[in-house]
Amino acid sequence: MEYTLAIENAPETIPGGTGILLVHPSTGETDRIDTEFLGTDTDHMLIVSTRTSAREVEQKLEHYAVDESKATILDTLSVERGYTRRQADHIRYVTAPDNLEEVVEKTRQFLEETEGKRRISVDSVTEMAYYADEDSAREAVEDLLALLVEYDAVGLFHLAEGVHDEEVLKGYRDLFDGTIDLTQDGTVYTSF
Repeated sequence: MEYTLAIENAPETIPGGTGILLVHPSTGETDRIDTEFLGTDTDHMLIVSTRTSAREVEQKLEHYAVDESKATILDTLSVERGYTRRQADHIRYVTAPDNLEEVVEKTRQFLEETEGKRRISVDSVTEMAYYADEDSAREAVEDLLALLVEYDAVGLFHLAEGVHDEEVLKGYRDLFDGTIDLTQDGTVYTSF
């Protein structure tokens, strides 16, 4: 299955099973790229949010006019932060932000329950490593990439450049089919 990719300086389409790494400055404005990725040529999307609450994700989708009826949000933070968890069909919760096995399992459930073109956004791998550790985060990323291939889906994984050492960053770059580098001034460079 081919997916349209509406991101500047990137290929027009990518095949199912493609994982894309979005490398950005810690304070980089990634919402534009994330919502362009999610909002194009999609039947169902899963936003794995390790950085913001489900409510903040909903606000982002609304602000960028992404069709929220296609979105499922996997909120890993609300339990940790003591926020009220609003029960809704399109919002799922993880018991703790460092429970990466549960993140992988709930992603698998989403892919099993949906059909058509599925996109997954993981925002962010950096936060996964912060709450768990580098090795656990990498293992979870590898598992998620395998799910993309198994279910013919595509994924965008956020990684804050300045937080990880060069060796870790290179290791992640090598895992992915494509990389998008976002500079502080918003310039986009891609490698596929």
